[in-house]
Amino acid sequence: MANLTLDDVTKVFHDDDEGEIVAVDEVSVDIQDGEFLCVVGPSGCGKSTTLRMIAGLEDITSGEIRLGNDIINDQPPAQRNVAMVFQSYALYPHMTVRENMAFGLEQSTKLSDDEIDERVTDATQLLGIHDLIDRKPGELSGGQQQRVALGRAIVRDPEVFLMDEPLANLDAKLRSEMRTELQHLQEDLDVTTVYVTHDQTEAMTMSDRIAILNDGRLQQAATPLECYHEPNNLFVAGFIGEPSMNFFEADRRGSTLVTDHFEYELSERTVDELGDRTDVTLGVRPEDVEVVETASGRHDYDAVVDVVEPRGNENTVHLTFDGSEESHFIATVDGMRDVEGGERVAVRFPEEAIHVFDSRSGEAVRNRNLDSVEKVQSVV
Repeated sequence: MANLTLDDVTKVFHDDDEGEIVAVDEVSVDIQDGEFLCVVGPSGCGKSTTLRMIAGLEDITSGEIRLGNDIINDQPPAQRNVAMVFQSYALYPHMTVRENMAFGLEQSTKLSDDEIDERVTDATQLLGIHDLIDRKPGELSGGQQQRVALGRAIVRDPEVFLMDEPLANLDAKLRSEMRTELQHLQEDLDVTTVYVTHDQTEAMTMSDRIAILNDGRLQQAATPLECYHEPNNLFVAGFIGEPSMNFFEADRRGSTLVTDHFEYELSERTVDELGDRTDVTLGVRPEDVEVVETASGRHDYDAVVDVVEPRGNENTVHLTFDGSEESHFIATVDGMRDVEGGERVAVRFPEEAIHVFDSRSGEAVRNRNLDSVEKVQSVV
């Protein structure tokens, strides 16, 4: 096993009409041995291109990709000791499960038939599909086909797993189950894994770290909690979290943030964190917006409930300050809290939960402090 390192990796495509298109722009990230890294970002951000460059399916324009101490830029895919799982499963329809999983080993290794059969048997038992070993893909469900695709990667015993949205074709319930199974599988195998997804729930729940891309550039590479509570910039803050963080453009005047709809008084400590910045954006996550009976404090404001989306354990409450769409923001409240559209309420933005960004650069100036995270004590 070994570390996987991307060092200023860049990919430029050439288009006759648009000229040069920079799909991946100087991305650098060091993925530790055995780490599970999720790569997320909007469509067209370069995440799948990055994965394909690691696999050797795309040439890199500049930079280095290293597996351990070896630069693998020019190595063909078959020599890179990586295994890729595709969104489409890519199974041969005329082959059985056994034949699909064995085919790559038969073509690219000198293993004996008995050794190949042993690997296939071990993988199918690990994945719980040994009783399906003589079926063809057309006789399998989507979840079973996904397990076969995973098994085909496992039998190669690679140094790195590459997964390109492998759960995207599954229904919501099966996708949730497979997330848990994939985590257990990766922990058992202890193989470095790079997992591309557009689903931030997958990224938050499965990864050791998340790498967030936008327009081909790496915005942040950190643990899920760090990306959520300590985003590097406005993009990360808005991308991670569902519903998204609320943003309010503000003009700082001394210790007060003045927005189009309210004024927010800052403590001396927060003022110090802002330095001399005056053009800022106030950010508050929906779950940190408190819906109270009356506005009684310096961070309390009158609001009107627009729409309520019941979700069972919680309600997503859409609010405005003055009934205009421009003042729209969201609060998440307990599912047992009865809130109705048209109701006048008060909202509170606790200062310990706010984020502040430089509006010009997008850089985070003030984030929630993760030192306050409560740890569960283990029972010995």
